[in-house]
Amino acid sequence: MQYNIHPIVVHFPIALLFFYSLIKIVPFYKWFPNVSWRHIERFLLIFGFLGALVARMTGEIAAKITYPDPKVLNMHSLFAFLTVLFYGMLVFGEALYFFNQKFTNKLNKNLRVSFLIGLEKVLNNRFVSVLLALLGLLSIFTTGLLGGVMVYGISADPLALSVLDLLGLNIY
Repeated sequence: MQYNIHPIVVHFPIALLFFYSLIKIVPFYKWFPNVSWRHIERFLLIFGFLGALVARMTGEIAAKITYPDPKVLNMHSLFAFLTVLFYGMLVFGEALYFFNQKFTNKLNKNLRVSFLIGLEKVLNNRFVSVLLALLGLLSIFTTGLLGGVMVYGISADPLALSVLDLLGLNIY
């Protein structure tokens, strides 16, 4: 017998990535300059991203045992993928930062290393990282709204009808 643990697993990455995005978007570092925001951001991002990967895996199992509306499920899956993609790009930027700090001086500056350095600078650029965090946050909200529609129907969320219309999902 399979159990649907997706509703249990999914809330942890939502919370971690929500707070990551909030810290990334709102300039807390200006108001509280003595706090090590970079460490807090990294912790929330890495564990939120890992949790999102687990949530995606459990979501695929949940889809097989619950039989939701296929149109809503496909859109929910798309936005879950986009969430993982946006935050994955941010995690990749952090990994490149670590790589560049530890190994760049020891490696010859060939084309691949120069490309990785440039990519790290782009992904960790303040504007780009805030934009990715904002896009990730919007995709989390949309994924959660669609998940709520699958579980509770369209009456549980006042934004459900508007978002469904915007996405072209006429299920009501």
